[in-house]
Amino acid sequence: MANTSDVKSLLDAGVHFGHLTRKWDPNMAPYIYMERNGIHIINLYKTTAKLNEATEALRKIAASGRKVLFVATKKQAKDIVAQYAGEANMPYITERWPGGMLTNFVTIRKAVKKMALVDRMKKDGRYETLSKKERLQVDRMRAKLEKNLGSITDMTRMPAALFVVDTVREHIAVKEALKLGIPIFAMVDTNANPRDIDYVIPSNDDASKSIDIIIKEVTGAIKAGLEDRKSEKNAEDKAKEAAKAEKKAPKAEEAKVAAPAKDEEE
Repeated sequence: MANTSDVKSLLDAGVHFGHLTRKWDPNMAPYIYMERNGIHIINLYKTTAKLNEATEALRKIAASGRKVLFVATKKQAKDIVAQYAGEANMPYITERWPGGMLTNFVTIRKAVKKMALVDRMKKDGRYETLSKKERLQVDRMRAKLEKNLGSITDMTRMPAALFVVDTVREHIAVKEALKLGIPIFAMVDTNANPRDIDYVIPSNDDASKSIDIIIKEVTGAIKAGLEDRKSEKNAEDKAKEAAKAEKKAPKAEEAKVAAPAKDEEE
């Protein structure tokens, strides 16, 4: 059952405001509570239930050590996503979605490696051997790649899931994830089709307050998953240390018993 306080916080953030009724997608009907002044109102009890379902799944993904790629290129969302995803140590795309980001991941990784190459050149002195014009070209290339791909430099393999803010705007990202069978989590407004989304969070994807409260909740679950993983790893390390100590203990006892026997023979 949805917690009333959770629903109230979502209400205060304006998560319930959908789009104009004439712009709605009929597939969102199960998540719509009513129509008011020509605007659809989202059922926040269903939003809370779906949000809980999504956060639980994301916590498990994070606990398994896999990455969730956040996608939000709209003005209201990019800074919010960059902040919270960065704090959770998750990759994110907040500039233009690079075509083939998922379906042509090898090429994207090559572009990221170019950035690393430039950084190495600056460290080992090769950068200084270039002409002024060449250095300018290299710096421009590095800046462009940093802007578009800087947040995914640590993403060495395909993400385990995608989290999307505004599936209509990010339809290319959604299409690529669907093609590869990557689970999609998303804030879905009343003008979008939820059928292709694995974890639908019916919500206002235009207001910054609405985006903030949902992303904060989602990344909070991811952080909890990372803590679960850390605790599990610590427990495993302690168990290994205890096992080693147990193996050493019998040998020490054997040495004590053997020592007197040797003295008697002498």
